[in-house]
Amino acid sequence: MTTIKNYKKTRNEFAFNMAVNTLGILIIIIVLVPLLFVLAASFSDPDLVLKGKVLLIPKGFTLKAYHMVFENSDIWRGYLNTIIYTVTGTSISLVLTILAAYPLSRSQLFGRKYLLLILLFTMYFNGGMVPTYLLVRNLGLYNSIWAIVLPAAVSTYNLIVAKTFFETSIPKELYESALLDGCGNIRMLTKIVLPLAKSIIAILVLYYAVDMWNSYFSALIYLNDDKKYPLQIILRNILLIGQTEQFGTNDVGMAEKIKMAEALKYSVIVVSSIPMIILYQFVQKHFVKGVMIGAIKG
Repeated sequence: MTTIKNYKKTRNEFAFNMAVNTLGILIIIIVLVPLLFVLAASFSDPDLVLKGKVLLIPKGFTLKAYHMVFENSDIWRGYLNTIIYTVTGTSISLVLTILAAYPLSRSQLFGRKYLLLILLFTMYFNGGMVPTYLLVRNLGLYNSIWAIVLPAAVSTYNLIVAKTFFETSIPKELYESALLDGCGNIRMLTKIVLPLAKSIIAILVLYYAVDMWNSYFSALIYLNDDKKYPLQIILRNILLIGQTEQFGTNDVGMAEKIKMAEALKYSVIVVSSIPMIILYQFVQKHFVKGVMIGAIKG
């Protein structure tokens, strides 16, 4: 009887593992195929890409698109602007998130529950686009870097993840010992908490950097100087040029612009993704731990 039960259990586990592995493979394919297509298209002849003859393998191999990227001053200016916005925004967001998460993680904080409720409220409701735009303009932030980095400086989700880490991953006895030794909150944060919070800091850097790097809507609303546009706006303009193909044209100049846009489109996507891929390599060992922190307890 025990053997039959063990056999059924083994068979059910095998079926479950097969289902999970099959689902995992399907997800990998769904994610990987578009990435491989973009990479293949960036090395292919634009004419073949426009005709739909390129799928996962480059056809009519050429580096013309990448030569155009390296020679385009607008793209490099947008690249530099995006790096500046990302570095500045991530630094500000990281500092503000830690300075808010640490006191909220301490049970002694007066009104802690009410402050958390107010923060959670902002996850579901906000002032809206028009009031936010008016606030940014009235504060004199319009058409400046601060209009990009300040309105979204703190993510409530990231704040809760950091707070949970400080609560669950750092022993209360450590706090108590530090207080007995005469350690104040500022020194405790800088000398004890932060050295033990390298994993959550790495995760916050990744979350904020990716969000800031991919952001384009704020720049679209708050910037009117094309010299301050981030790379994402430059890419958007290239995509808009390429979309004129759907109307059809016999104009040689317009057709050439469409081909150039098609060539640039995929190569810019590849080039713009490189910094985030490099950043992920430095924080990947902390990534799973950081995700689990927010999933275990909020």
